[in-house]
Amino acid sequence: MLPPPLSISPQLAGRRRAALNFLTAHSGLLICGLFLLVGLALAGDYGISPDDGRQRQIAVGNWDYILGRADRIATRSYIDRYYGAAFELPLLLAERALGLTDSYQIHRLRLTLTHLFFIVGAFFCYRLACHLFGNRLIAILALLIFLLHPRLYAHSFFNSKDLPFLTMLVITLYLLERAFRRDTGAAFILLGIAVGVLTNLRIMGAMLLPAVLAMRGLDLLYAGNGRERKSILRSGGLFVLAAGLTLYAITPYAWTNPADYLATNLALTINHPTVVWQLFQGEWFLSNALPPHYTTAWFGITTPPLIMLLGFVGMAAGAAKTFRRPGSVFRNTRLRYQSLLLAAFLLPPLAAALLGSNQYDNWRHSYFLYAPFCLLAAGGLGWSVDRLSRWRPGRAGVYGLAGLGVGLVLLQMTQLHPGQYDYFNFLVDRTAPEYLRTQYAMNSWRLAYREGLALLLESHPGETLVVLGGQDLERQRQILPPAARRRLPAAGGGRADYELGKPAPSQPDLAFNSRYRRQIYNNTLIAARPLDAARMTPAAIAAYRELYRQAIAGEPIIRADHDVYLDNRRLVFVRENCAPEEPDSWFGVRIFPKRLKTLPPPLRPDFSSYAALRTPGVRLDNLCLAVLRLPDYARDDLILFRSAAGPYHPAGLPVWAELYSLSRPGLREIIADHRRNRPPPVNRDAFEVFIDRKSGRHRLLYAKENCTPAAYATLVTLHIYPANLADLPAAHRGNGFDNRDFALSNYGGRPGGACLAVVFLPDYPIAAIRTGQAGVWETNLYPLANPEQLRAAYAALSTIQPAAQADFDLYLQDTRLLYLRETCADADTAAGFFLHIIPQDTADLPQERRPAGFANLDFAFARYGGSFDGKCLAIVPLPNYPIKAIRTGQHSPGPGEVWAVELAVER
Repeated sequence: MLPPPLSISPQLAGRRRAALNFLTAHSGLLICGLFLLVGLALAGDYGISPDDGRQRQIAVGNWDYILGRADRIATRSYIDRYYGAAFELPLLLAERALGLTDSYQIHRLRLTLTHLFFIVGAFFCYRLACHLFGNRLIAILALLIFLLHPRLYAHSFFNSKDLPFLTMLVITLYLLERAFRRDTGAAFILLGIAVGVLTNLRIMGAMLLPAVLAMRGLDLLYAGNGRERKSILRSGGLFVLAAGLTLYAITPYAWTNPADYLATNLALTINHPTVVWQLFQGEWFLSNALPPHYTTAWFGITTPPLIMLLGFVGMAAGAAKTFRRPGSVFRNTRLRYQSLLLAAFLLPPLAAALLGSNQYDNWRHSYFLYAPFCLLAAGGLGWSVDRLSRWRPGRAGVYGLAGLGVGLVLLQMTQLHPGQYDYFNFLVDRTAPEYLRTQYAMNSWRLAYREGLALLLESHPGETLVVLGGQDLERQRQILPPAARRRLPAAGGGRADYELGKPAPSQPDLAFNSRYRRQIYNNTLIAARPLDAARMTPAAIAAYRELYRQAIAGEPIIRADHDVYLDNRRLVFVRENCAPEEPDSWFGVRIFPKRLKTLPPPLRPDFSSYAALRTPGVRLDNLCLAVLRLPDYARDDLILFRSAAGPYHPAGLPVWAELYSLSRPGLREIIADHRRNRPPPVNRDAFEVFIDRKSGRHRLLYAKENCTPAAYATLVTLHIYPANLADLPAAHRGNGFDNRDFALSNYGGRPGGACLAVVFLPDYPIAAIRTGQAGVWETNLYPLANPEQLRAAYAALSTIQPAAQADFDLYLQDTRLLYLRETCADADTAAGFFLHIIPQDTADLPQERRPAGFANLDFAFARYGGSFDGKCLAIVPLPNYPIKAIRTGQHSPGPGEVWAVELAVER
């Protein structure tokens, strides 16, 4: 006989029920608390993003602006004033309230508060799911879905730009549902405040304003009586007022001109001026010319599959309800809300594709899409459970499958930690070595440098290490704990122990780094390369010595303080008597193509003329050598150089540089050919400047023999005047020319004591080029028109009357302004010309010219005109926006204004 069951006292049973009820009622809060504790423990594992310093400076600029101090943002970049500081300002004030000054403490505070805000958003997601689905278990799974997106979880620590917008959107969606559920003025005021904060963080937050008003309009349409209508109108008005006042109050740069602020902010959102190359599906695209499916594809390959499946089920179920009973959407608040979630997920990427919006760094500009998608996924789970409600095993199976999916994601996140920011799902190949890195951008936030530093410190306990790696490494070094920073002094001009960085074609094709590399899906994100023989493996030392023996079997292509050998497209720099006390050197090559398009896409900005590779040298007893592997696109001219190590950018000014051509004719032959057809400059300090038209896209060549280091370092000014001002970037149209000031070191080298630079010209029609070094020399190229062209333009003027007459007759002809003087001497055109374009709408002006109210296009006569048959004629292109008036004339330094006239323009 079985013993009787143990009896539980009523008091104990009551306590157990109370405990279970408490856990059930507060399950969402407890899960959020657990995740917060885990986040606090893990925060130190994440590095600092490249945007972090700029984000903090935006907060500093806004705070100074509020206090009436100097406008620091205006001196940095006017674009920064259009980034909302509603999240950054509290971070800054918390930092100052705690009196933090150390970079490690400031970084930990920013990580902690950013992640804390993310956890708060997760709790609001849970509360919203509770109200939408009336099922606590589904709400808990919605909470876990929100928290366990691998990429977003990692970004919730270091990304204080995109993740706060996602979090605030979730909070706003909760307050929106609450406002319509309670239907009180206070609830709509709170919703308006949330929309104002959301819009400050990013202007697209304003998309909720028309959505809420449309929903209120439907309520008004079906209102029962006048009293109810008044209540709806009052709450809608309070909502709009609260949103507008909140946005205005927390946006200091909008205080002077809110309408202009909003319009410019919206324009920047649609067409941001930062254009970069993006690697996507194995091809390179400019960020303002991406394929239409860019955002959706990134979302698809970086979101856990089960979450995607549930989200698509939720979207299909919601769409089916809408199509089955379309009229009910107007009356049923819950169906309206589901339609809003569907629109919030589908419309932004569709708009981005149609408008060709500028996006980069995968789908981070659209991370906010995950807020509605998470709730749609919870809806998909709820729909599946409802369909199987009568079959208990099936319903349990759905919950079990969802739990299993969440568990697998959690396992993957643990394995990838702290590299969850580079999570990919099974829709892309994660097994082939280095495949992902050749198909999609990885480690774009450069956080792996922090992991590399931590691994080196762990591998060499108690040692002090000098590690090279440039600004990306220095940024991560600064946020390490003080004790770790003391073990990693900043790289100077002395010996270095390691180079830390991404694997690159310039690395020797020898396996030196297998012990130190960080692998994610068989992709090497960071590698530490030992630069000292004492830290190398015997195999690496043997490989270097064999490489040295192979190289010296041939003849050097350059003899200098290091001889340079070229062996099977591998450059080997060798010095056999290398004193141990000599500082470390960096070796590099600049690759000058004859055609810019032969360079890889990321190396093709408009004026960049070369690709640069560099590598540190290594020491083996009294032997110093360095290895650079030439990439496939290196087919033409090379400048080989050696430079001394610097603090952050190790490749400083070259100690020596030499020009070598892999093809003929090379730059030396091209320059010599130009010299044969052109007399040398009269000014012995001047550079010879040639336009090379034989190499596909036109190039500008600067050359000077026996060039001093001072001439090499002096800035060169380059003004490019287009035949049509519309071809200029918007920022330069107010000047009338594209302005490029650069040191020759940016576009060339100093091989053999001669200065050389190669600058590719833009591909739009060019009217004139003016270049020189201030106070030293100047030259003008590309005259606008030859005498025959000027005579033809003059003959066409006989059919129209002058628009104004002064020292010059002025003619308006289509999109051109012509200056004519029938009898003309050099003195008549010596004084400079000023040209002020007053637009019908100052919004057409570049940002910096709007306070003045006109575009300033001052010019020298020779830039746009010339003389023929005793006459002088200049033809100046006008902007293509509507013009109200033109004021023009001549001025000189002594007497000032020589003559002036103002024209009314109707176009």
